Amino acid sequence: MPVLIPLPTRLFSLDVFRGLTVMAMILVNNPGDWGHIYPPLEHATWNGWTPTDLIFPFFLFIVGVSLVYALASAKAGGRAPGPVLAQVARRAAILFALGVFTSLYPHFDFSTVRIMGVLQRIALVFLGCSIIYLQTSWRMQVILLVMILLGYAALMQLVPVPGVGPASLEPTTNLGAWLDRLIFTEAHLWKTSRTWDPEGLLGTLPAMGTGLLGVLAAQWLRRPGTCPSTRLGGLAAAGAVAVGLGQLWNNWFPINKALWTSSYVLFAGGLALLLLAGLYWLCEVRSYRRWAAPAVVYGVNAITVFFLSAVLSRTFSLFHLPGPGGHVVGLKEWLYEWGIAPYFADPRTASLVGGLVLVAIWWGILRAMHVRGIHVKV
Repeated sequence: MPVLIPLPTRLFSLDVFRGLTVMAMILVNNPGDWGHIYPPLEHATWNGWTPTDLIFPFFLFIVGVSLVYALASAKAGGRAPGPVLAQVARRAAILFALGVFTSLYPHFDFSTVRIMGVLQRIALVFLGCSIIYLQTSWRMQVILLVMILLGYAALMQLVPVPGVGPASLEPTTNLGAWLDRLIFTEAHLWKTSRTWDPEGLLGTLPAMGTGLLGVLAAQWLRRPGTCPSTRLGGLAAAGAVAVGLGQLWNNWFPINKALWTSSYVLFAGGLALLLLAGLYWLCEVRSYRRWAAPAVVYGVNAITVFFLSAVLSRTFSLFHLPGPGGHVVGLKEWLYEWGIAPYFADPRTASLVGGLVLVAIWWGILRAMHVRGIHVKV
């Protein structure tokens, strides 16, 4: 007779997954030198993927899993949806506001502030997936996921782009870029491109599909009366199928993070399912947990470190100091050029070490918070 594992109110393996993801996010967002980066730590130029392109969808998948564990009791208890949805909307609004704040800081120029961004997309996906989870069955969620993926593919590949011509999947001429320019205007888009935004409005729709994969995975893990082998087998099988379908769909609708294509949703979501299955086996079934302690301290304060790292990085840029070559640089660059870069022959290695040092510094801060029971929730 198989041994059943009781349904937990919190998954240790999910905290580990979240922590590893945020650690990777801090690493790729903070290289020592943006001009010298190992290819796996950069985003794909357009179509295709690198390990860096998996970080954001992994986080949105985790958001989907997390919200089920947070809202399951409210849904099962039949609580009035109004107060619960109000709490969800409040948290989403705070996340969105934090994202806009990071775009404004430190100059607070509202005329050019970027409206969308990473935290803003997380907020919208959390809000949308929470509403769907609370108001629908898992079967309807599967139907909605399929509709989102097929509908988005049809929009991007069949609908002509006003003022441009036939449907396009190029950076500046796709339907999503047109919609962002129409609604936000170019002054409020991603500053690197100015004509399109990788976290744009239309692309948030398939990003919600990534979150729904996490919602479905969590409900499978919480399914009563299932043994560990069944739970793991289901996750692994679903992950393998999703990866395969994503690779197949890539032939017609290329895997592309900036467009958040339907093939990308399935491919990255499938890999997230497989990774969650592996961590669930290690941490929940086999109880191998000591190795994961550094990741846990990141996982329980994930939004905190992401937000503060962005704010501090921009704060450091306000301080100008002379670099080794006499040129003026920000404080962060000054510390890197004097304290790390001279000790490595390969500038890419130096750049990687610079990012790892920052990951280690944040780990020390977060560990101190964790030991003191400081877990900031929005």
